[in-house]
Amino acid sequence: MATYLKVGKESNHIQKKDAKVFESVKSSIEKIELEGESAIRELSLEFDNWNPKSFRLSDEQIVQICETIPEQTVKDIKFAQDNIRNFAEEQRKSMQDIEVKIRPGVILGHKNIPVNSVGCYIPGGRYPMVASAHMSILTAKVAGVKRVIACTPPINGEIPAATVYAMHLAGADEIYILGGIQAMATMAIGTETIEPVDMIVGPGNAFVAETKRQLFGRVGIDLLAGPTEVLVIADETSDPEMIATDILGQCEHGPTSPAAFITTSERVAELTVEEIERQLKVLPTAAVAKSAWDDYGQIILVEDEKEALEVADELAYEHVQVLTKDPDYFLGNMTNYGALFLGPRTNVAYGDKVIGTNHTLPTKSAARYTGGLWVGKFLKTVTYQKITSDEESAYIGEYAARLCQLENFAGHAEQALLRVRKYGKTTPIV
Repeated sequence: MATYLKVGKESNHIQKKDAKVFESVKSSIEKIELEGESAIRELSLEFDNWNPKSFRLSDEQIVQICETIPEQTVKDIKFAQDNIRNFAEEQRKSMQDIEVKIRPGVILGHKNIPVNSVGCYIPGGRYPMVASAHMSILTAKVAGVKRVIACTPPINGEIPAATVYAMHLAGADEIYILGGIQAMATMAIGTETIEPVDMIVGPGNAFVAETKRQLFGRVGIDLLAGPTEVLVIADETSDPEMIATDILGQCEHGPTSPAAFITTSERVAELTVEEIERQLKVLPTAAVAKSAWDDYGQIILVEDEKEALEVADELAYEHVQVLTKDPDYFLGNMTNYGALFLGPRTNVAYGDKVIGTNHTLPTKSAARYTGGLWVGKFLKTVTYQKITSDEESAYIGEYAARLCQLENFAGHAEQALLRVRKYGKTTPIV
């Protein structure tokens, strides 16, 4: 039976914080709906101290910003975007339109049609999330989205140049320097000068996630991504230094980022705790990482791989780093996760920034029912049907009429019976 050597904060504490976020987002959306761009300016001033003549960057501004990017940074961003584009293109190839003849003269099919317009949020705040430009804008463009607009907040009153370069290189059609609630609501609702989009995507803080939740239905969303989560699964062969590094590397995202550690070895657990304490003394982001680990960290001791798998599937975490002697056991058997990182040679940072898979992933146990952002999220799989045979139309109509009458849908039944009368050679018994 699993033993919890360390647990995080209780859920009622988290729920109280969520309620405050809900009210703040609700009032901000209502303000934008009523007042349009003036409300956006007011919110931008309040949260980011940002009030430019235009939130949208002009083509000239974008060119000027791109010219300031160091050559190595350009190469690094291009390397990441090449990997992400290549993987997204392969994913797109896997999604085929189909058309089948299920009976003589009866044709059914589906098509994968891109969403017409998408708004992508690229977080800023504590960290300029350059990689999110690749993950959302580039992936949407590979899917075939015609209009992709993107927002990113100013950082300390400045335009984040590298982020803008990545947004431009990824193919953004419009770039806005706008953050948080006001960015998400602007893209979804529109203003006097900004056309609304059909879908909004991208990670962000609790306010961004809650804004997406409240706007869902008016627009589509990718998923409700909460604070970054990391789960490390280890055994007696695992390296405590690596475990600690991989835990703290995600804890630095924010003070509410959950981190869990499942292990079959109590000795490895003890050494990892010592290593975490040692690294927190030298890590530049230790203040944030320590808060996350202290308040939201868990250590779970299990009997064997099978129990580790059961606990991991129950947690359904976003990132799962497997450092056991047989990581492929989890690849073959685990069902609830956002992304797997198998073996010591890979890690979550590779997936977050450069390797090619998408870093916008399900949190808060959403991995039980959805995967993360990928090219397929920007495609609508829609169906069609066509009957070219009079006989088949009448034949199917007889079945349809009886089934409609079974459900008391008289109008539905008449749709079918009209075809039976028009195309059938005999009067049906219904």
